[in-house]
Amino acid sequence: MEKLYSIQEVSRILGISKDTLRYYDRIGIVSPSREENRYRRYSKEDLIDLMNIQIMQYADFSLDEIKDKLIFHKMDNSDPAYYKEVAEFLDAKNAEIRRKVAHLKKASRLLDVAAATLRDFNNERDQTLTKIVREIYKDIQKGDVEIPKEGCGEHQN
Repeated sequence: MEKLYSIQEVSRILGISKDTLRYYDRIGIVSPSREENRYRRYSKEDLIDLMNIQIMQYADFSLDEIKDKLIFHKMDNSDPAYYKEVAEFLDAKNAEIRRKVAHLKKASRLLDVAAATLRDFNNERDQTLTKIVREIYKDIQKGDVEIPKEGCGEHQN
């Protein structure tokens, strides 16, 4: 008989809070079996699913994306069109991550140069900082950078 794990054991083994495990069950992303007393019992396959969810979240997938697109191993679906759709989704997600990485690299460079300029102000550093700011502003004008909108207008009357 296969070993089943309690929610407490799964929480300890995987470092996932019990509240999160209950939430995953509620939204149907992982559905452990239930005993007569209604306690959740997780199989080895459930633990693997939870580890995969952790990895996908690390890769910046939302729970909706995981639930809708990536829990395909439970389906007996060998339709090549479905696999192609999932592969295209993964490619798009990877492109999104690469854009974020490029954005963060530029932001990091800006902060490095700004801090260095403030520590040791001189004309050369100031010119470098000005050049970086202009490059970033051009990206913003072209729409290559998404500027968060939260907080905008909070202080306007």
